[in-house]
Amino acid sequence: MRGVFISLEGAEGCGKSTQSDLLASYLRGKGLEVVTTREPGGTPTGEMIRDILQHHASGEDIAPGAEVLLFAASRAQHVANVIRPALERGAWVVCDRFVDSSLAYQGGARGLGIDTVLAANEIALAGVWPEVTFWLDLPLEAALARVVARGAHPDRFESEETAFHQRVHDAYADLAARFPERIVRLDARKSPDGVFADLLEALEPCCEPGLEEGL
Repeated sequence: MRGVFISLEGAEGCGKSTQSDLLASYLRGKGLEVVTTREPGGTPTGEMIRDILQHHASGEDIAPGAEVLLFAASRAQHVANVIRPALERGAWVVCDRFVDSSLAYQGGARGLGIDTVLAANEIALAGVWPEVTFWLDLPLEAALARVVARGAHPDRFESEETAFHQRVHDAYADLAARFPERIVRLDARKSPDGVFADLLEALEPCCEPGLEEGL
């Protein structure tokens, strides 16, 4: 039995990590094997690439095309060494960001175009796509306020101008319209428990056979 692949997407501060933890705990409570992971990262090589992408120390601007390919390189390693093996042994994979982040951030906000970024990720994906992707939709002002409230030093993406983050949001909305069979919008203005209740309501019709087999 193949496992189930779930990704969580959204702007900075939308609550993806919280929902990932809640979902993993819920699935493990049903006796399922769950692998939680993230992008960029998820492997030792991917974490090194993550550091370059988020905290580039040289001071040199990373060209949008190079940024896409760095994300794709991390993703190729991630799919080959973590995601595909887990799915093949029947595990559930819960991933904090996947290819839709590249489509939104580099395809939309950087202006490279969704189709261009999809083509750049073809080798990395190797046919592996999530069964369902939850987009945690949070208005821009609320998302930026949460990032500030963290108190942590902002990374390259968190430091971008407001217009960039608006383009990210708009790109996610475009993706949800383009892939309605896979992407489920969740209202991230709700409390974490409220968002999770909506997530579970949307999850069971998408993945009910897998949930039943895991019991």
